Parts: sequence; structure tokens; C-alpha cells
Amino acid sequence: MKPKRRRLYYVLAGMATLGVAAALVLTAFQDNLVFFNSPTDVYERNIQPDTRFRLGGLVVEDSIRRQSDGLTTVFEVTDLIRTVQVSYTGILPSLFREGQGVVTDGSLDARGVFIASQVLAKHDETYLPREVVESLKKSGKWQGQGSGEANAQ
Repeated sequence: MKPKRRRLYYVLAGMATLGVAAALVLTAFQDNLVFFNSPTDVYERNIQPDTRFRLGGLVVEDSIRRQSDGLTTVFEVTDLIRTVQVSYTGILPSLFREGQGVVTDGSLDARGVFIASQVLAKHDETYLPREVVESLKKSGKWQGQGSGEANAQ
């Protein structure tokens, strides 16, 4: 075999190996590439306790309850189809309030309560994550202007 042909085989084998490695990495991260899961996703995927993920949706009206320790807050997040109870210990963002969009990071406990380690609230009056807008449109509850793209970033 000539050296030129041998080099070609090495290059092709290297490219094939690189392609397989990239495919394996992408499939391993497939579930983690989602910005957040809606409450409906949590129920449909049957996410197991202690599995870390992001939960997003709207804070349910009249659902915010502060615990006696002064730092723990319990509230509910909805996509207008399903609702998940969230418990967060810490200082909430100043924009956090009922009826607003929120994304939380954490995991479910054995009772199905989402234990949040971080809470992110929307940053202005027109912002809603694109996934929340799509979820609201699917449920038929979207009340935004136009197609909603101006409200989603």
C-alpha cells in the first residue's frame, strides 16, 4: 500500500471517529439542551426524584406562602394545564410575583414538590420565555399580542 493511500485511510478513520464521538456527546446531552421543562412535561416524562432540571411557567395567583423561618417560600408554577408546587429557600428576585413568568432550577423530592436551588424571574414587562408562550398557545390560553414573538426572547 502506498503512503499516500495509507494517509487517506488514516484521515477517513479519524473523521469517522470524530463523527461518532460528536454523535455520542449530542445524544448524551439531548435532555439537558432544553432550557426548561413545563409542569406538563414533568408529569408526561415522569421525572424521577433527585433528577436535576429546570422548571418554568407562570406563578399561580394567590399561591405564594412564606414559611415561619422567613427564608423559605412555597408557591405553584403552572403552564395553565398542570401545576407543580415549588419550595425555595433564599431571597427571591425583586421581580418575582404572582402571574409572572419564572424559571427555577432544582429537583423533585419524594412527595413531588420541586425543591428549587435558584429562581429566575422575568426581567421586564414584555418578556416571556419562548417555551412558555408556545405552551400557552398549545393550551389555548395565550392572551398576548399578535403571534407572541415580540413577547418572547
